Amino acid sequence: MVYPPESLPALADVDGAISRALAEPENSEPLRALLRPGMRLTIAFDDLSIPLPPMRRPDIRQRVIEQVLTIAAEVGVDDVVLIVANALHRRMTAAEIERAVGERVFRSFWPDNLYNHDAEDRDNLLHVGLTENGEDVEINRRAAESDLLVYVNVNLVAMDGGHKSVPIGLASYNSLRHHHNSHTMVHSRSFMDHTRSAMHSSAWRMGRLLADHLKIFTVETTVNNASFPSRYAFFTKREWEWSVRDQAMAFGMSRGLAAMPVRPRRRLFQDLVADYGVTGVHAGETEAVHAKTLANVHRQQLVEVNGQSDVLVVGLPYLGPYNVNSVMNPILAMCLGLGYFFNMYRGQPLVRRGGAMILYHPVTPEFSQLHHPSYVDFFERFSPSPPIRRRSRRPSRSSTRPTPGTPTCTVRLTPTTACTRSTCGIGVRTPWTIWGTWCGSAVTGRHARGWVSGPRPPWLTRSRWSRPRWVMIRL
Repeated sequence: MVYPPESLPALADVDGAISRALAEPENSEPLRALLRPGMRLTIAFDDLSIPLPPMRRPDIRQRVIEQVLTIAAEVGVDDVVLIVANALHRRMTAAEIERAVGERVFRSFWPDNLYNHDAEDRDNLLHVGLTENGEDVEINRRAAESDLLVYVNVNLVAMDGGHKSVPIGLASYNSLRHHHNSHTMVHSRSFMDHTRSAMHSSAWRMGRLLADHLKIFTVETTVNNASFPSRYAFFTKREWEWSVRDQAMAFGMSRGLAAMPVRPRRRLFQDLVADYGVTGVHAGETEAVHAKTLANVHRQQLVEVNGQSDVLVVGLPYLGPYNVNSVMNPILAMCLGLGYFFNMYRGQPLVRRGGAMILYHPVTPEFSQLHHPSYVDFFERFSPSPPIRRRSRRPSRSSTRPTPGTPTCTVRLTPTTACTRSTCGIGVRTPWTIWGTWCGSAVTGRHARGWVSGPRPPWLTRSRWSRPRWVMIRL
């Protein structure tokens, strides 16, 4: 069992730390010295994909942006634009932007001078050049033509920040395609170590090219491990450290969530805000700042693990970078498990090559038509795959078999996915796992919630069928 480190103490004076970072930057002149009347100033900031869960207000981005704007106003800078660096992520709503930057900033700049970056608006993109590897560097035109670009970042994990901010957050598809692709993913040995990640190597080449054409002043912040409100603090504790209150909360939540319908349960989770404390603020030249940032992140998050496991069991949370205020659909669940969680290492993966990774999640086949409209067609048309080898055991309990004379029921999925054998080890045509028990044969298709048509055997209860399933994937 791998537990997170204890949460580091937060800075006592966050606003003071921001002021010092802007006045005493890393490898750069102070922010005030970089500003002058009549210049074009652009402030870009991370979108809602970080931090996760969202932090309690005021957001650290708001606190940094307000100080930058105050200095700009004192110097006499009038041409100021704020841009959400959302790359090809979904656009943030007005309410989501207001929550990130605060009411005062929002009311002063929205919508003409505070807006989402559009990675496909050709008129508002500028091709800066090509890297030594022939990669297109194309970013937001307003940012590229500014006299100064200030980027405000929240570093939740080591893969964030650095040259991943401007070259990716403000990029076009023409630029993103060079590193957001399957080849780059396969040739990255750790997304948490930019020196071993093909994606980060590409972003670093782009960032250095941009630094030769554009003055960028980076502000990076780090937070501690207080990922939940204090009343849910048991989530971040080891079980033997739970108080009586923690035990009662855990028991009550387990029973309550099991009884709640899906939508109210999702709303409950989406309303959670983290009690993150800020552990560091650094500003200045991008690479010098990021070195300080990584030291803070590693100080909070690194856990030493001796050796690799044969089997890695991971419980997937309700939230990832792409479903904030939305639905965790099966595609995003797999992306979270195989893309993010597997790659959360620096030295070696937690599971050995040839081992198995087990992901635990309800994977309810629900999709947001607002946020992920294309996912539905992809899931329906392209998700089925050739047979994948999975090791399993047939259930041995006689209670799992239908009684003689019971008509065989058919279990359908959306779309239909079932055992490669007409009748699997538990006596019915079924998806490859049922309430955590393997059906005993190689299968096709994917994990998804299904329903029973025809007479339902007494052993196949609704409560059993509605439980989360184990998903075993051969690596």
